[in-house]
Amino acid sequence: MTDFLASFLGSDSLLIGTIIPFLFVLTIVVFVHEMGHYLVGRWCGIGVTAFSIGFGPELIGFNDRHGTRWKLCAIPLGGYVKFVGDMNATSTPDAEEMDRLTPAERSVAFHTQPVWKRALTVVAGPMFNFLLTIAVFAVFFAAYGRVITEPMVAEVRAGTPAAAAGFMPGDRFVSVDGHPVETFSDVQRFVSGRTGDPLIFIMLRDGKEIELKATPEVMEQEDALGNKIKVGVIGVVNSEELGQPRVITYSIPGALAEAVRQTGHSLERTWNFLKRFAVGREDKCQLGGPIKIADMAGKAAKLGFDWLVQLVAALSLGIGFLNLLPIPPLDGGHLVFYAVEAAIGRPVSERAMEMVYRVGFLLVLGFMGFVFWNDLFGC
Repeated sequence: MTDFLASFLGSDSLLIGTIIPFLFVLTIVVFVHEMGHYLVGRWCGIGVTAFSIGFGPELIGFNDRHGTRWKLCAIPLGGYVKFVGDMNATSTPDAEEMDRLTPAERSVAFHTQPVWKRALTVVAGPMFNFLLTIAVFAVFFAAYGRVITEPMVAEVRAGTPAAAAGFMPGDRFVSVDGHPVETFSDVQRFVSGRTGDPLIFIMLRDGKEIELKATPEVMEQEDALGNKIKVGVIGVVNSEELGQPRVITYSIPGALAEAVRQTGHSLERTWNFLKRFAVGREDKCQLGGPIKIADMAGKAAKLGFDWLVQLVAALSLGIGFLNLLPIPPLDGGHLVFYAVEAAIGRPVSERAMEMVYRVGFLLVLGFMGFVFWNDLFGC
């Protein structure tokens, strides 16, 4: 029994080493997302009946002076804000509930609001996730700066796409597929997600620009948390002598601007990955669900609090992005309905909404099943 308690409650245990870091990361991301919905909804004059972290039976909660029930529930895999007149946590309109509302309640019900207020309230959740990512990046850039290296080629590995394309030590990257590069990290960013795509490289050699063409090949690498990831590489290596690594320091406005830029780059990479994944050009093992996130949270916690906060930023960006996909019941699905409503001048029919919601639920459940399968058996 003592050994069991030690394995469950010790510093390297399942509870302390994995479950608590996982709940810390997920709770912050979910809270920020739902707070975006809540704050903007309240600003728009919409009534809120419940703000929940988690689903299922309520563990603890209280009512505020506005009549909102704030609660923590037993299943901590998400959360929701329920507005006046909603059928459920996905803000589906409830005709029977609407009929029972008093005139005062109808005036603050979500589905009686102008379409722009509803759209603004819905999009606020993902936007707050992006703002959290920007805030974390900005703090890190302001506190630690950013290490950069010059985009130089110190070594060309034999038998690689770069060797076949004619890259030579001493070459300097000018652009990758039309995108100017300033650092070696820029080169890695443009190459890593383009496995199998022919890319045009403009290189500076002996004071002259030359054009080379190479197709990145896949290589399995290990990230800082020990995860096996597959990235595109062309087979060039930088060095301290040629790369001249240095730390760029930022003022607070500069750190904020760089944080916005890096968040934009991360969103672009996420979008490109999803497009390639949809046509079978990315490794399915790169997608994981709660079990993989919990494992990453445990590993990040062992490396230090800074790493755990960086995981919060990465997960927040991912959650925000996924919620903008145009699939009901995700936020993006609601936005599509509001766009159609704005275009035709009237709400989408309940029958059409119900059909689309059913398909959307199946897609979301299928995706959840897929990532759970990946977590347990797939990779």
